[in-house]
Amino acid sequence: MASNEVHVIGGGLAGSEAAWQLAERGHSVVVHEMRPVRGTAAHRTEKLGELVCSNTFKSTETSNAHGLLKAEMRQLGSLILDCADQSRVPGGSALTVDREIFSQHVHDRIHAHPRIRVSREEITSLPDVGIIATGPLTSDALAEAIRARLGVESLAFYDAIAPVVSLESIDQNIAFRASRWGKETMDGAGDEGAYLNCAFTRDEYEAFIDALTTADQFTAHEFDAVPYFEGCMPIEEMARRGRESLRFGPMKPIGLQDPRSTTRPHAVVQLRMEDRGGRMWNLVGFQTRLRIPEQARVFRMIPGLAEAEFLRFGSIHRNSYVNAPAALSPHLALRDASMLMFAGQITGVEGYTESSATGLLAGINLARQMAGDAPVVPPPSTMMGALYRYMREADPKHFQPMNANFGLLDDLEGVAPKVLKDKAKKRELFAERALAAMTAWRDEAGIVPADLHG
Repeated sequence: MASNEVHVIGGGLAGSEAAWQLAERGHSVVVHEMRPVRGTAAHRTEKLGELVCSNTFKSTETSNAHGLLKAEMRQLGSLILDCADQSRVPGGSALTVDREIFSQHVHDRIHAHPRIRVSREEITSLPDVGIIATGPLTSDALAEAIRARLGVESLAFYDAIAPVVSLESIDQNIAFRASRWGKETMDGAGDEGAYLNCAFTRDEYEAFIDALTTADQFTAHEFDAVPYFEGCMPIEEMARRGRESLRFGPMKPIGLQDPRSTTRPHAVVQLRMEDRGGRMWNLVGFQTRLRIPEQARVFRMIPGLAEAEFLRFGSIHRNSYVNAPAALSPHLALRDASMLMFAGQITGVEGYTESSATGLLAGINLARQMAGDAPVVPPPSTMMGALYRYMREADPKHFQPMNANFGLLDDLEGVAPKVLKDKAKKRELFAERALAAMTAWRDEAGIVPADLHG
């Protein structure tokens, strides 16, 4: 690899965004893309920025977490969003694109930039300076190089993701806080248990099993198929092994007592805190292949979750990603090499917009460091900064990829409780605070948005 060029490995959304940000700041960039020299089971073309799943970047409304993240990215000059705008097709408030036109726009913009060249080759080692943005289908050789550098436990090869719900949507008149046998406590919480528990009667459990075992499953693409290890067995597959299997597995009631009852629960769903602020709670052991509408329908049958707001739905799929809180710096670089960064899904974010956002910030930060400035991360009052905080502060033992959601943000201060009960108004206030904070941070850091049309 030429030492006078900056190397971006991967020509997807994050890699293309990172390359553009670097080139617009005066650096010569080489984008290493292994297609078509080495294909993947997901991609169908050799174009940069190919969308392999959905054709939507989700909402553009700032009252939606994905829309807020887009608004923040626009303040920094996002190439990917500009290409999406030019490729937009009717989709209501969602940024829905013609996938062929979109990837052609990204492909052409990158190839036409005078300071970017594209090299079609498989990279099997890590550069000293650059950005790794190879996505969930990182080649085996490069994945092994990453594992060797970061440690064997720092790179996962599949997701077994359980749903996450917001604390404020859990009925805590029904859910109770406790740990089995009282063995685990929350820091500074005395004997108060580390889990929220949703107890079932026999009839509630039987109805839940009927709904779970007959619900509609997602049919995986060939590239998305993964073997079912015992540790990531879909909850619905466990239920099909026998009606009592969940009561002797993740829903076992042993060691728990519902304070509302004198009898032991027939079964219990436990929720574990997903973030240090306690705003997001994970349904323990509930990784699933159910379709999203089915997840919402079936899991709201859990006592205490009838009004659950799902911040992340469950899934199981092929995905290479780094255990960011265990292995990376706050700006998603190697801890012993701050100018070698990771971006995109390989960092532990989910979604097109989130992946593009990490590529955008990686490009900005690598350019800053090459100019002698320190890397910067937006404040956690912004959606982008809150995502980065999650990847920095999440529990390394339970780290799983995350998408943009309002549960990542700090609570609003100085706002009347009556206002906070109005979810729409609360999200408007979140957005106002976030966009003002992003503007102030950008200006204080001296970040000049990339020129998208010069």
